[in-house]
Amino acid sequence: MAVRIVRLGTPRARGEGTRIGTVRRPPRGVPKAEFASRDYYDVWFPNLAPSLETMKAAQAATTPAQWAAFARRYRAEMAAPDAAHAIELLAILSRHADFSVGCYCEDESRCHRSILRELLAAAGAEMA
Repeated sequence: MAVRIVRLGTPRARGEGTRIGTVRRPPRGVPKAEFASRDYYDVWFPNLAPSLETMKAAQAATTPAQWAAFARRYRAEMAAPDAAHAIELLAILSRHADFSVGCYCEDESRCHRSILRELLAAAGAEMA
């Protein structure tokens, strides 16, 4: 059992399990009834997405210092009680079920999901 970190909208891997969208907004132009069949997500969970302001900081980051500032802001948001509890819950669930969490960004290294991967691992999640 494990959690995978994925790019939403890409073909699902074998054994990936339920896909959880940790994004601020649903995919544009895709009917809600087709989110899962088009490999976006089965469940939308914006609780682990960066806030709108923090997301804009990530999109505007062009230097390592700007990316580091985004990472600090996102980590601070994920340290808030509701987000921290959600991360802890997913970490525990990863020991009992296969599922994935993800975002739309093409480059994981410049996406909040790279930080979410670290937070889940630090919380004891079984990582695929």
